[in-house]
Amino acid sequence: MTTFCFHCGEPLRGSTLVARVEQRDEPVCCSGCQAVAELIAGTGLGDFYRYRDGNSVRPSEQNQTDKWRVYADPQFAAQFTQTTQGQTSVTLLIEGLRCSACSWLIDQVLRRHAGIHDVSVNAATGRASVMWDGTKLNLADVMRTIAQLGYTPHPVTDETVTRALRQERRDSLKRLAVAGFGMMQVMMFAVAVYSAELAHEIMEPSLLNYFRFVSLLVATPVMFYAGAPILLSAWNSLRSRSIGMDVPVSIALVLAYGASVWNTFNGAGGEVYFDSVTMFIFFLTLGRFVQMSVRQHTAGVTDALARQLPSIAHRIGADGIEDVPVTSLRVGDVIQVRRGEVLPADGQLLDTEAHIDEAMLTGESLPVRHQLGQRVVAGTINVDGPISIAITALGADTALSHIVALMQRAQTYKPALARNADAAAGKFLGYVLIGAGLTCAAWLAIDPSQAFAATLAVLVVACPCAFAIAMPAALAAATASLGRHGILLTDPDALESLAKVDHIVFDKTGTLTRGELRVSKCTSLDGLSAPQCLQIAALLERASEHPLARAFVPYLDKGTVEDLQTVAGRGVQGRVDGRLYRIGTPDFVAELRQEQHRLTPPAELIGSVIMLGDEHHALAWFELTDSLRPAAHSAVDQLRSLNIEPQILSGDAHGAVQAVAQQCGIAESFARRTAKEKLTHVLNLQKEGKRVAVIGDGVNDAPVLGAADVSIAMGRGAALAHASAGLVLVSDNLAALPEAVLLARRTLRIAKQNLLWAAIYNLGSIPLAALGFIPPWLAALGMSLSSVAVVLNSTRLLPRASRSTAAPSAMTSAHLRETTA
Repeated sequence: MTTFCFHCGEPLRGSTLVARVEQRDEPVCCSGCQAVAELIAGTGLGDFYRYRDGNSVRPSEQNQTDKWRVYADPQFAAQFTQTTQGQTSVTLLIEGLRCSACSWLIDQVLRRHAGIHDVSVNAATGRASVMWDGTKLNLADVMRTIAQLGYTPHPVTDETVTRALRQERRDSLKRLAVAGFGMMQVMMFAVAVYSAELAHEIMEPSLLNYFRFVSLLVATPVMFYAGAPILLSAWNSLRSRSIGMDVPVSIALVLAYGASVWNTFNGAGGEVYFDSVTMFIFFLTLGRFVQMSVRQHTAGVTDALARQLPSIAHRIGADGIEDVPVTSLRVGDVIQVRRGEVLPADGQLLDTEAHIDEAMLTGESLPVRHQLGQRVVAGTINVDGPISIAITALGADTALSHIVALMQRAQTYKPALARNADAAAGKFLGYVLIGAGLTCAAWLAIDPSQAFAATLAVLVVACPCAFAIAMPAALAAATASLGRHGILLTDPDALESLAKVDHIVFDKTGTLTRGELRVSKCTSLDGLSAPQCLQIAALLERASEHPLARAFVPYLDKGTVEDLQTVAGRGVQGRVDGRLYRIGTPDFVAELRQEQHRLTPPAELIGSVIMLGDEHHALAWFELTDSLRPAAHSAVDQLRSLNIEPQILSGDAHGAVQAVAQQCGIAESFARRTAKEKLTHVLNLQKEGKRVAVIGDGVNDAPVLGAADVSIAMGRGAALAHASAGLVLVSDNLAALPEAVLLARRTLRIAKQNLLWAAIYNLGSIPLAALGFIPPWLAALGMSLSSVAVVLNSTRLLPRASRSTAAPSAMTSAHLRETTA
């Protein structure tokens, strides 16, 4: 008779409740488990119970009440969510998320909820990223749905993350301490026995039995406390009719421990393996502790960035300066940031100049000079006297929050190479068990006395631990090096794609050039003076994120714009004082006048040229000039030396694009391309078999970034460009591009070396173990050393302080700590 709950696996304790699952009644321990089990079965997800690796979480009584309604408050939820173009996203820490089947269940149930657009659940990090339609759902609906499955969702805050990570680390340290102490004590007795055997001496039977009994007493807590996660994982795998990595390991541990206990009490003089058991558990626990540390440091990078913002700001009002909570600030407020303080929001500088320490975001060791009207970002530090800032973005809309969101997205996914390695390791485990069975049968027929030791050695030596960590170890080291060069990896697959690139397509403004445009000439054409045209242009461009718009900030005066529309790659349209205007490309402006032929800009205008017009007249030409980034030419040369062909693909005028192409030494350049034409250009390159990288920074670059084989966004670019990119050049330093390509190629090479070594070790050592040449203790040591070899090989990718004089950013330092852990 079944005495355990079908859902959570806990004792029934006299419960007579049953849950109807797939046309059968299953016993459950409480109404919570009954409700969750029937919910899962009722949504057609009954396969969850076949595929899960362990018992599900028992719903707490708290989850039965609607404690989630507080998250329905938009202002409260805004602390944890991000909203872009009507889509809201959040990253949640899921308490009780234990295995891949749990991830699958949460993913499937949420996807069936109307309004959910995207879900990604990572059992390894215990986090879920969810995106939904903000007009149909709210955060409370999402969290309530997860809670109904028996899991407890928490917004990723300092308190919840710190508490969960601290408890996990404490438990792991306890198990590691027990395993380490036990291994040392057992090995001390084993060495005495081995020394006697090597000296061909006979140990006193009573002393030998004493050593065995003491070893048994020491090895038992190691086996059942330190080794509990391994044994439990294997048991759950077998219950779900699957073979996890811990299955052959646990079989070896149980066989070795059981045989050792039998021989200890039997007194027949058979072999004992307490030393092999404790050593194997210690090395496995140590390896998992290191992996946990890496994962926690990875999460810690994100959390450290999120904690960078202050909680109090100095708002400038009619009555002077008042200290207010940052949460009470609004876009348009003017705040004062004093010397040494962290900027609480993105904004425009209202003082003549300021020097800002941006090392936290970019790794730049020296403060960066900013001038009146330039953008400054949250999380950076003012190193001058008090400065005034007009707030343009708060909370989830700041550049810092976008970086945090991108890092959280990266933590949710595994690269394709790692997924393939995991799949191969899973198949390999099945063959390991078959091989162990054949080894046992062969030795029983040849020499039964060797059967047990050989079978045990096969099970131990074949553990594919090194195979499983080969790619993650290389990726972690590469991420640290990318951070040192000011590059944020937001998509793990991007690194592999970057290694294979043979074409790179640059945007011009804000990418090859600084993006700090200024209006060098204004030629009025009909009716309005140059100052009037500049003011209208400034009002229209105020809402645009394109780098061209920043050139008009100094001319912005009082006034309002109605019916404002931005057309990516073409320009902006809006009404000023009831009159409809357009600013942008000549074709775009001519369409408003319903003219088929656009005007040609005067020959003396050679920079980026745009037009202002209304429904009746072309009103003005504006010439905008920009300066080339210092490292642009050298970066292009280095990329070409790596057999990567550069191109420029820009929406600017032919003259401006051609001038930049000549300065950079780029042979192929394409001007006046709309967002659609840019996308077509890249797709055509891909049809020719080219592997294309695209680097840009504007809203109009988002479609082409999404279509590229690997996409790179500039750090100061638009949020939509960041969301479409696989890498973000946080430092805006183009010199990092060739370094990134070299690192990507080296990472791929070292990852393949790791995988090759792991495969050679596993496949080569199994025959030796099966033939009896490798004893169990040596198998345990060899398995551990193979994992160490993989990690040491990956450390070749780590950044070296001598390569750069730049001080590492907080983000880079955290990555360095995570990889060396």
